[in-house]
Amino acid sequence: MKIIEAPQYGPMFRFTDASVYWALYVLSDGKRMGRKRLSEEIGVGEGSMRRIIETLRERDMISIKQTGITITKTGLNYLKELPIEVVDINLGDAVVGEFSRSIIVYGVSNKIQNGMQQRDAGIKAGASGCTTVVFRDGKLIIPPDWDLDKERPEIARKIREETDMSEKDVLIVGSGDDSNAATAAALTAAFELF
Repeated sequence: MKIIEAPQYGPMFRFTDASVYWALYVLSDGKRMGRKRLSEEIGVGEGSMRRIIETLRERDMISIKQTGITITKTGLNYLKELPIEVVDINLGDAVVGEFSRSIIVYGVSNKIQNGMQQRDAGIKAGASGCTTVVFRDGKLIIPPDWDLDKERPEIARKIREETDMSEKDVLIVGSGDDSNAATAAALTAAFELF
């Protein structure tokens, strides 16, 4: 799934669809935010942030006023339609890196082969790693066949209690030395599943 198309000519973007999604997500709390602060939250430069804002404004997903940028109903509806959810779950020593960000991608576990594609996407995005957990046949599995319920029941229990994962869902946990790297990793890996 593409949110924003890369230019055919001229310089390439220094941001990804994950950056565009995260900008909308950060604004979804309803608070107004300036471009500079938003670029810091997203982890992109101000030039890239201008392009993201321009694109979202053209699609009526955000509103820009002197007091700041806010998300519109169109932007909120767009976020709700996507089969992903940011969840607040810390897997502790089960992931590498000081910071982590967890994303559930609904209904795509059949697209996961061995989890290496998601790990590689996360590392390319600048993270320390990216862990994938799938819900298959009633079990939480780290592909290809590591049974989380059996090997780390405390983590499996935590995932079950703190998320609404069900059959065919995927949990992607990006990790890195900072929050932006962890977020970029998880979202980049998630967007590759669409």
